[in-house]
Amino acid sequence: MLQWFRRILPRQLMFFPLFERHATVVLEAAKALRAMLAGNGQLTGLCEEIVAREHVADEIAREVLIGLRTTFITPFDRADIQSLITSMDNSVDQIQQTAKAIMLFEMNTFDAEMQAMAEAIVKCAELAQRAISLLSDVANNAAEINETCLMITRIEGDADETHDRGLERLYQRAKAGDPMEFIRGNEIYNHLESTVDRLEDVANEIQGIVIEHA
Repeated sequence: MLQWFRRILPRQLMFFPLFERHATVVLEAAKALRAMLAGNGQLTGLCEEIVAREHVADEIAREVLIGLRTTFITPFDRADIQSLITSMDNSVDQIQQTAKAIMLFEMNTFDAEMQAMAEAIVKCAELAQRAISLLSDVANNAAEINETCLMITRIEGDADETHDRGLERLYQRAKAGDPMEFIRGNEIYNHLESTVDRLEDVANEIQGIVIEHA
């Protein structure tokens, strides 16, 4: 009986490497999105890269969910693990949706505010990756995790203001020109804002785990 218990106990550790792998994929996708909005061409290749990253993320998320069904002991509540990996997967899904919208609307030039929001997405993804890497010792890392998550929240607030400024400038420009420009640009702004929001959701899930387990 004791030998059986020792065999299944280490399996709880599988979740942390999976979280970290997924966070790395999210960051890679975020960087590819930033490159798309840099306006240096290669949009098709970068979009394909993001789609490929999203597929990898799906596989990792699936592995986590299988682990939940087959592992007797988990490091956190099962609901917390499921909510965390779901929020992480939603963030990379939203990055993919943003990239696909860029391709759909045939965007090839991007406002400075759009580029600033893409930079905010990368910063949030980097911070999320850092916070997730600290979860394996949540008790000792609680303060650093919380501060890292608060930084994501602050970036999200700044990104909201950038979004509003960008929309205002876009409207004033389109009002005297092509209304379709506003429709296209508004769609991209909304996708970018949603992407930052999804990364803030990740931060909120992480903070919830800290509250329960620190």
